[in-house]
Amino acid sequence: MMNFSSLRQKIITKNASVKEIINDFFSKIELINPKINAYTCTTREIAEAQANKIDKIIQNDEYIPPLAGLPIAIKDNICTKGVVTSCSSKMLKHFIAPYESTASRKLWSSGGIFLGKTNLDEFAMGSSTETSIFGVTSNPWDTNRVPGGSSGGSAASVAAGLCAAAIGSDTGGSIRQPASFCGVVGLKPTYGRVSRWGLIAFASSLDQIGPITNTVSDAAEILYSISGKDSYDSTCLDKPVPNYLSDLNKPIKAIKIGIIKECFEHPGLNPEVKESVLSGVERFRALGAHITEIECPRFNDGIATYYVIAPSEASANLARYDGVKYGYRSAEAPNLLEMTSKSRADGFGIEVQRRILIGTYALSAGYNDAYYKKAQKVRTLIRNDFDKAFEKVDILLTPTCPTTAFLKGDFVNDPLSMYLSDLLTVPANLAGLPAISIPCGFDKNGLPIGLQLIGNVLEENKILNAANIFEIDAQIIKNKPLL
Repeated sequence: MMNFSSLRQKIITKNASVKEIINDFFSKIELINPKINAYTCTTREIAEAQANKIDKIIQNDEYIPPLAGLPIAIKDNICTKGVVTSCSSKMLKHFIAPYESTASRKLWSSGGIFLGKTNLDEFAMGSSTETSIFGVTSNPWDTNRVPGGSSGGSAASVAAGLCAAAIGSDTGGSIRQPASFCGVVGLKPTYGRVSRWGLIAFASSLDQIGPITNTVSDAAEILYSISGKDSYDSTCLDKPVPNYLSDLNKPIKAIKIGIIKECFEHPGLNPEVKESVLSGVERFRALGAHITEIECPRFNDGIATYYVIAPSEASANLARYDGVKYGYRSAEAPNLLEMTSKSRADGFGIEVQRRILIGTYALSAGYNDAYYKKAQKVRTLIRNDFDKAFEKVDILLTPTCPTTAFLKGDFVNDPLSMYLSDLLTVPANLAGLPAISIPCGFDKNGLPIGLQLIGNVLEENKILNAANIFEIDAQIIKNKPLL
């Protein structure tokens, strides 16, 4: 496993130059990426220029930035200046971003090296990375299975060792669910902790950028680098950013962990997943944590609430793609109205069109009160449940997903079953809370199982601390797929 610590040791001791390390990663990408299709494009020239800069800093004994020389991949719905940012959609297949997202800019200013863009479900709408125009991404543990989504390319690239870390976006679980399926760490920060400037919008009140890494400490480093106030994003919080690394190894003997009762009673929860996560609960108990059962009555209503709010916001955000200013334009239409209609019909895939139609319907006259406004009220009730729970405990614990990675094609024609993959992750997005998925075991097929920890607002340090202590004790991450 190539984590930050091992790479940093090579760089600082000058056992290898940054350029040599980066070239090794590109060689591995050339060998393995054709098998899993994690990258939509690579950026070798940019990476080599960044590597040369870091090597020069090291040779001159100058200040070394915190992420110096660490190879990072970026989900292809996050703008990177001068590089195609396609959202894995025909609509933006040739769109070259004219500016850099705040999150990626902070990574490069911290010394990170840009390896390329990773595959995703079109416009981040999906749970399997099967709706991309670049083809399906495969799970490195079993290439017949999906890696999860929508950040499937990011999770697969980390699991396969094709980068040291990747950045994803999480609207309803799109970082945590693929992290669970691929046996890596996925962190969704508090809404507003990380700037969304440069993230191509899906659902603006739910979207959040976060890291996918091999270890919890790597996730803490990335989060620290990309967090903080941003004048370009009015929803970004003006709050101090703590040094997340400083809290990672605190004892958890006094910590109170609440097990959300409703999650473990759901009929769709796979027995092997349940058993593995409950074993994780016992591990936390053995480590000294106080375990208690917590009721969140509206938790399982999150999925229905999400699939009204998210498509509604998507229908508004995607209205800008009209074939006029940028994006795909149909050349066959005789007038503006038909050109706009045909550009959208040809430029968007089936799942994106489905969600736009659902959202437009929910927001339409006569249905707004019955669907959208009611969903917002339920969202408030879900947040209230969390507030009451955090009066009793420090952290909440659930499985990350009801199942392990499913086979490609299993739910292509069954969108409702696909949506249920996000059953346990969407409530944290609806409430704007931080949540992390960490590996806790494997099923009988050798597929990874994820355990989810949810924290209160801006309490990423608590979930990172608990996750790190668990990770060190369990040693699950030492197991990696063989490709």
